[in-house]
Amino acid sequence: MLSGITGPRDLDRLAPEQLVQLAAEIRTFLVDAVSKTGGHLGPNLGVVELTIALHRVFESPRDKVLWDTGHQSYVHKLLTGRQDFARLKMKGGLSGYPARAESDHDVIENSHASTVLGWADGLAKANELLGRQDHVVAVIGDGALTGGMAWEALNNIAAAKDRPLVIVVNDNERSYAPTIGGLASHLSTLRTTDGYERFLARGKDLLGRTPVVGKPLYETLHGAKKGLKDVIAPQGMFEDLGLKYVGPIDGHDIEALESALSRAKRFGGPVIIHCLTEKGRGYQPALQDEADRFHAVGKIHPDTGLPIASSGLDWTSVFGEEMVKLGEERQDIVAITAAMLQPVGLDRFAKAFPDRVYDVGIAEQHGAVSAAGLASGGVHPVFAVYATFLNRAFDQVLMDVALHRCGVTFVLDRAGITGTDGASHNGMWDMSILQVVPGLRIAAPRDADQVRAQLREAVAVDDAPTVVRFSKGAVGPAVQAVGRIGGMDVLRAPARADADRPDVLLVSVGALAPMCLEIADLLDKQGISTTVVDPRWVKPVDEALAPLAERHRVVVTVEDNSRVGGVGSAVAQALRDAGVDVPLRDFGIPPRFLDHASRNEVLAEIGLTAPDIARQVTGLVARLDGRYDGAEQTAEPVRD
Repeated sequence: MLSGITGPRDLDRLAPEQLVQLAAEIRTFLVDAVSKTGGHLGPNLGVVELTIALHRVFESPRDKVLWDTGHQSYVHKLLTGRQDFARLKMKGGLSGYPARAESDHDVIENSHASTVLGWADGLAKANELLGRQDHVVAVIGDGALTGGMAWEALNNIAAAKDRPLVIVVNDNERSYAPTIGGLASHLSTLRTTDGYERFLARGKDLLGRTPVVGKPLYETLHGAKKGLKDVIAPQGMFEDLGLKYVGPIDGHDIEALESALSRAKRFGGPVIIHCLTEKGRGYQPALQDEADRFHAVGKIHPDTGLPIASSGLDWTSVFGEEMVKLGEERQDIVAITAAMLQPVGLDRFAKAFPDRVYDVGIAEQHGAVSAAGLASGGVHPVFAVYATFLNRAFDQVLMDVALHRCGVTFVLDRAGITGTDGASHNGMWDMSILQVVPGLRIAAPRDADQVRAQLREAVAVDDAPTVVRFSKGAVGPAVQAVGRIGGMDVLRAPARADADRPDVLLVSVGALAPMCLEIADLLDKQGISTTVVDPRWVKPVDEALAPLAERHRVVVTVEDNSRVGGVGSAVAQALRDAGVDVPLRDFGIPPRFLDHASRNEVLAEIGLTAPDIARQVTGLVARLDGRYDGAEQTAEPVRD
């Protein structure tokens, strides 16, 4: 039946029993397809019936169906004519998130949580201004509702009583792991609905902790005397915000979902539909996975859910293990996560020290400010977060942590090119954005040993923010230093011992150390002598770098970060400030959004490989020697 669905309107001809069959086929398809490629499995298994109902009731793409975060959009893709999942998240294949280039049915593709209600508010306002009768539907998970942006949007949405907008709360009690916080408790109350007074007792506590709206909402609820209605469905929290509430609805009952969505569609104002769904539904291995219900998986055996192959030791695990050791040694070490305890490697720390880990929900801004408070209170917080998500908390890092000289350590997982998750998940901006923060220090470990060492160096700083960034996936063998200059590790001395002034000083940043050593080997074959150094701490620039650069003919920087404002720019400025007039070439990521592909494919596409860089450096040295004859023009240029 699924193969006959080429667009949403094909759903209109199906009888109720056929819709149930279609839902079963979709789940079978998802398990089979995603087990081969990897991807977000659990969230999509949970929204099968909900997605079918949405596309039967609304007229996408004229009506805008918006997905918060977007990792639960696989079913949406299937129902909008995209059923070739053979290269999901691979180069040339389907994105793992909504993608405008794929379909007119996709709107938001940034895959950062808690943004959908702001998008919906803007689109609904545009419909009103232009006199369109189109509908806007925003699907947001209970986990994403822990983000402050969602509540800012709700405040605006509720102010327009007659502006149509349907908000579907996909409530599976989870984001990655079980959802925490006051809102989660409230939604749990709506699920159990076992009495008005019990609701008020719980509500008084949780709403008392809810900023701005908490106390007024509780007082309104307590005095409302809505009687039996509240015993059956205590929906007051949403209705007193000015939002019509429908639910809770069984998110796996297509008929009930269609009825609720149709009523919301006719209402003519903002409506919240509260749907209860089960993450991982229909797939026993996912349901038995208490950690995250197979939120995201690699390649797995479809029958057992077990991984096909182990990727070996990964950067995240190295960090997680060292955090436990630090926790044992120092009672003042605490950890913060933004709803991603396991993905960032803090699950072991949480098991060992449950009272010293704080999950703030999908609220990176709050997490950073809370970290400043913790530091001011006498402990040392380690806030572990994906590099791309720290972008959301820049102002708090600047004005709350750095301005107050708080000893907070930010650990940035998935730094640099992550590849398959696409443009919004590449951690390619952190070393540029954070360069402007006074006093902040950035460490870029090259291997597992350096993750351990530099994490310890970072938490030893108690009067400034520190950052430790590392890559995604498997960590390679240790890259041994052959010497130390200032605070920098020398990874390779010039091959020609008699070179009075070596040709190239190659500054290697983080995980690109093996590539930089390969570049040096290629240059050596061309008779170009090269020193390779790892600065370890890339901000501030080591004072020993300028005099070392002066003893070389060319300086080259290689970083897994944007070329704009990154380490290369900082090194160039340091050389200028020191009066060192040496040519410098900076290699990094061009300032553009990168399509999903494997990490190696992305690196090749942007010219960030050893052969590409060696060719360009060879040409630069040849021009300095006055022997440039045009032959180097065949070398690929830096791709901006």
